[in-house]
Amino acid sequence: MKDSRLIAFETLYDITMNGAYSNIALDNALKSCNASDKAFVSNLVLGVIERRITLDYLIKPYLSGKTKPKVMLILCLGAYQLYFMDKVPSSAAINSSVELAANTGVSYYKGLINAVLHKIDNNRIDIDSLDDLSVKYSCPQNLINMWKKMYGDEACEAILKSINLKPPVFAVPNSLYVDSQELSYELLNSGIQCEAVGELVRIDSPFELSKLKAYNDGLFHIQDKSSFDCAKALEAKKDETVIDICAAPGGKTFTIAEDMEGEGSVYAFDLYEHRIKLIENSAKRLGLTNVKVGINDAEIFNKDMPKADRILCDVPCSGFGIIRRKPEIKYKELDSIKGLPEIQLRILETSALYLKDNSRIIYSTCTLNKRENEQDAC
Repeated sequence: MKDSRLIAFETLYDITMNGAYSNIALDNALKSCNASDKAFVSNLVLGVIERRITLDYLIKPYLSGKTKPKVMLILCLGAYQLYFMDKVPSSAAINSSVELAANTGVSYYKGLINAVLHKIDNNRIDIDSLDDLSVKYSCPQNLINMWKKMYGDEACEAILKSINLKPPVFAVPNSLYVDSQELSYELLNSGIQCEAVGELVRIDSPFELSKLKAYNDGLFHIQDKSSFDCAKALEAKKDETVIDICAAPGGKTFTIAEDMEGEGSVYAFDLYEHRIKLIENSAKRLGLTNVKVGINDAEIFNKDMPKADRILCDVPCSGFGIIRRKPEIKYKELDSIKGLPEIQLRILETSALYLKDNSRIIYSTCTLNKRENEQDAC
């Protein structure tokens, strides 16, 4: 079996050089890991992505000229272990990085890697004391400028302090079968550290969904608390017709369907068949027979769409609110998202045409960008 640092290197190389999505690349990589290595590999991969700007700041004073991408990636892995993984001894971080060079076709640079990492280790700085917010929080300056302009300096720094924190994981009990107390009991019996928090169960230890009996038995789905709150705000009733207009991957659909006690109709739509299949399979696992799936372009009026009592319009967005889960999002070019507000408005306007009189529609995004969330944007 491959060394854990080599797996982390190959995963990061796929993400940085081939444009792979971090969550998908990491999920695939973890399949080839020993159970004991999975947390270490996840920490390395996500940590290097999260802290790339900070790591560049630490490394570049000791380099001159262009550096091969593989060498730079090895240096980032080594520097991350030195600065952000207290349980890894400096000698292990440095020696394993030199060995990684030999295993990735850049043996010629072993001496350089060894020298640079020793200098980084011997000349440590206090990152938390830096005035440069971009380096301190490893966030592109253009994104910081946007947040400052839209939300003010104080709110911007509060956002920056949160983006590199580990996000909590919540299980949503399938209320057709269990409540949060009963689900936490099931998970505890499976060796999962967890705690019932209101209607949800916070999971506090590593786990593999596919190996959990409670998951395979349809007793829960995983969902961010903010997404759960959004679905609950719809206040769907069991005799109603509800449309989730941009539903994939389906977490909000399932929460809504469970709120309706498995009755009524929840129509879950997406533009792509493979994403609809994901919703369909999960609804089947959860025993939610009131979920009906279909392909639909949310921007174009569909005369066959049923009239709805409630509509969730959770539109495609820039995703700046989920950086903790997908850290590469913060490196997006802001020019690449300029057209999103127009698309979002078209989806909202089209969705409103399916709404019955005196009914409810909720517009939501998972981003921190006033242009995508408020009409009177900065």
